Amino acid sequence: MSRQHPDDLPSYAGRPQQAASAPHEPAPVGLEPPAPDKSVANSNGNRVAATAARTQHWWTETLHQLSLHARVTMLAAVAVALAVAIVSVAAYVTVRQQMYQNLDDSLIMRAGQAAQKGVLTNLTNLQRISSDAFGLSDIQVAILGADGRQFGAANSPLPPIGPDELAIAQNQGTDASLRTVGVRNGSHFRVVAVPAKYCPVGAPCNADPSLLQPGALVVAQSLGAIDQTLHNLGIVLWAFGLIGVIGAALAGNAVARSGLRPLARLTGAAEHVARTEDLKPIPVTGSDEISRLAQAFNAMLAALARSQDRQRRLVGDAGHELRTPLTSIRTNLDLLAQADKRGGLKPEDRQQLLDDVRAQMDELTTLIGDLTELARDTPQVRNAELIELSNVVQDAVIKVRRRAPGLEWDVQLTPFPVWGDERLLGRAVMNLLDNAAKYSVPEGVTPRGDGQPVGHVTVRLLDGVLTVTDSGPGIAEPDLPHVFERFYRSSEARSRPGSGLGLAIVKHAAEQHGGMIYARNVPGAGAQFTLWLPHAATQTR
Repeated sequence: MSRQHPDDLPSYAGRPQQAASAPHEPAPVGLEPPAPDKSVANSNGNRVAATAARTQHWWTETLHQLSLHARVTMLAAVAVALAVAIVSVAAYVTVRQQMYQNLDDSLIMRAGQAAQKGVLTNLTNLQRISSDAFGLSDIQVAILGADGRQFGAANSPLPPIGPDELAIAQNQGTDASLRTVGVRNGSHFRVVAVPAKYCPVGAPCNADPSLLQPGALVVAQSLGAIDQTLHNLGIVLWAFGLIGVIGAALAGNAVARSGLRPLARLTGAAEHVARTEDLKPIPVTGSDEISRLAQAFNAMLAALARSQDRQRRLVGDAGHELRTPLTSIRTNLDLLAQADKRGGLKPEDRQQLLDDVRAQMDELTTLIGDLTELARDTPQVRNAELIELSNVVQDAVIKVRRRAPGLEWDVQLTPFPVWGDERLLGRAVMNLLDNAAKYSVPEGVTPRGDGQPVGHVTVRLLDGVLTVTDSGPGIAEPDLPHVFERFYRSSEARSRPGSGLGLAIVKHAAEQHGGMIYARNVPGAGAQFTLWLPHAATQTR
């Protein structure tokens, strides 16, 4: 059975075929057909690409200008629109195919049964049937002979007949033809043709079957009812789809409004912080993503508050500590100026006063350097490099030993690579050694001329653990928890030079390198400071 799908281009019944085209004539010798203009094709392609690029750019800019609320609403509407479109198209195509399939099966079955019974294939009976009988049922029937002659019901229009039906009448096989035909200015018809033997008018075919002639029974049914049903179905699908998209947009708008309300509160809180610098945390309810964002925002506010508090304390402490050497320097300079007005000081007194000013200047320089180091307040080392810690300790021991000649140094170092800032680690190790050297010399004692040491410092670097032990009096138990705080100085240390920032810098350097520092008293010796740093293989760069 040969079929023509309903979507095929319809052929119009009664339309005369066009005359056969003339045979192709060869081109004259020496003349070549014109080649296509590639520049025109490239120009058209470039224009299409440029238009597509401009459209994409416009769409991207439009999306970026929309608020998050509008994006969520549009996303919900577009998602539902796509879903509705897919379901609607699938439903429409399925219903359409099923209706045509049912119609085709019904036409083929009815035409085959009619051809077998022989009632309609008897031209005498066919021409006696009233045309109203087929008009009421919207069906047209005809007999097509193998010679192309057509016989229809009395006063009834003939169904559309073409080469497909004629082939069925001539071949007399087992197949049937099925196609859709559009009549000009009329309805569409589904036309089926089945092979049949028809009896001419007045021939006694019942008595003599040899009088039957080969032909085809052609049955055509109008598709108006199916087209109307599909049209109504399309309108219903469009209407419900449009209602669904509008409902999805409204629902997306409501969801966006309720879902983004916490984000709006968070935005307001951030704007309040930027406007008033009030770091008060915002209340958090729930456990969704917005709540987690609010918690992260509160954590950021807490970290910022701690940083501001550290800065305030640093500024306050720095102002207090800077005031002392500056006051001393100013006092000495005023004293020197007054003495010059009265005739001057003795050379030895003048030299002592200048030495005191120079010492205060050195202390002020050290204090400013320490303040600069601590004021950075960076969370981690940014320019890390591979460092051999034993070399850093060795260089620091050599420098401090020159400044403290009256001490005995017991140094034992093993190689240990770390990732870090060599300048900052060197400053930290130098502060530990300076602190040990300062407290290993008893107060009021000067190094002896015979070279005998007045103190002892032990330095050990084993497996990344640096221990520095002095021979001083140790640290008082109440002072142990505070020795690494900025500007903290115990009552025993106030009489010695220093700013109270050296050990704070050591702790700062240890934390930046992922290590730790702690202090304790060693029985039979003095204070011991332990600095631990992670191995380079375990550090993240």
